[in-house]
Amino acid sequence: MELSLIVPIKNEKQNIIPLYQAVKEALKNIDYELIFVDDGSTDETIDEIRKIKSKRIKLLVLRKNYGQSTAMTAGIDGAEGKYIALIDGDLQNDPSDIPMMLDKLVKEDWDVVAGNRKNRKDGALLRKIPSKIANAIIRSTTNVHILDYGCTLKIFKQEIAKDLGLYGELHRFIPVLAALQGAKITQVDVKHHARQFGESKYGINRTFKVMADLITMLFFRKYMQKPMHLFGGIGFTLFSMGVIINIYLLTLKLLGEDIWGKPLMILGIILLLAGLQFITFGLLSEVNMRTYYESQGKKPYQIRQTYQSTYDE
Repeated sequence: MELSLIVPIKNEKQNIIPLYQAVKEALKNIDYELIFVDDGSTDETIDEIRKIKSKRIKLLVLRKNYGQSTAMTAGIDGAEGKYIALIDGDLQNDPSDIPMMLDKLVKEDWDVVAGNRKNRKDGALLRKIPSKIANAIIRSTTNVHILDYGCTLKIFKQEIAKDLGLYGELHRFIPVLAALQGAKITQVDVKHHARQFGESKYGINRTFKVMADLITMLFFRKYMQKPMHLFGGIGFTLFSMGVIINIYLLTLKLLGEDIWGKPLMILGIILLLAGLQFITFGLLSEVNMRTYYESQGKKPYQIRQTYQSTYDE
């Protein structure tokens, strides 16, 4: 099978049939499967999917609402295609962009092709402006230069998608997760439509979640395999400052000055203890990293391709 198209959905009953028809028309020249992942719908969404009579349809019904990242993971785990695509179930992404994106990925040998909603049909105050701010912050801090992190429409090579490690709310950081694997990423402008049916699942509070997840992604990107470089660096800095302060106070004590109860002495003790704690936490994190890789047989690297000469000496 060439392509697996994954659609995470929740309460989208009015969008199911139009989406299926759009996908059927857009992918008529592609061997594909369409995987709907129901993430705890409370309406007739599941019934609408079951009405579709097509062997290309696969429906995964989660036991409860886990969130979009987990729904995507379930779909990716069940995908059989050589390439894997993600698309929203609200008809705002356009399936007609998928053949163009797939063609670019295959012919130019990209690992990920991400969509950029060029003319976004969302409200400016609650959607566009917060999204632009969040995108700018993510680009500057992660050094992964994608204009639109929030666009669900993306296509991956199977090996990249299967190893994304999506959980929590990290679907917003898919390009960063792919970059951690050394993936080659590009972006293309795609169409975007206003929502016709149903209600948006996003609000202004999403921006704050993005900022919280960004801290996690920065740690993954810079210190996943070397946590001691972060915690040890902070720890040794604090410990050194504490030592300097305490040497200074010891010198004053030897000169006969009363140092008991000075705020500087309390600060010196706090810095010493904080430094030791950070260093200890760094060592424990190093042990956890080794356990993570070695207990699961994981490798701290990935090989893009191998080459062996066919010429005899």
